[in-house]
Amino acid sequence: MTFDTGRLLPSAVAIAVVLVLSVFLGRLLVGYVLRRVEPGPAVPGLLRGGTWIGMLERLTITGAILAGFPEAVAVVLAVKGLGRYPELREAHPDKRSPAAERFIIGTLASYAWAAACGLLGVWALTGVS
Repeated sequence: MTFDTGRLLPSAVAIAVVLVLSVFLGRLLVGYVLRRVEPGPAVPGLLRGGTWIGMLERLTITGAILAGFPEAVAVVLAVKGLGRYPELREAHPDKRSPAAERFIIGTLASYAWAAACGLLGVWALTGVS
């Protein structure tokens, strides 16, 4: 098996750029969306670790799309939902969980961004090859 180094380096750069955009620009984008939806101060302890989880999810989703395995998005969503289920079911006096709303909005914004970056990466890679 031989490697075409003329295409390998541009492909690797395209993949790296798309993954960085997905993870770090996505962090800013999702934070902005959540601040627009919840303009008040953040609730301490509400869905702890969400920033790191979101970054890892975007990395996984974008990478899965780049690798041609978009079915992994369902696996990531299932694992996240099961992991957060106890926090999302927490009872509140008004029967409305701010954690559930934050979870849904943040997840949808994050996944949409990761999918868009993945598709951008696929498009860039078809241009490289």
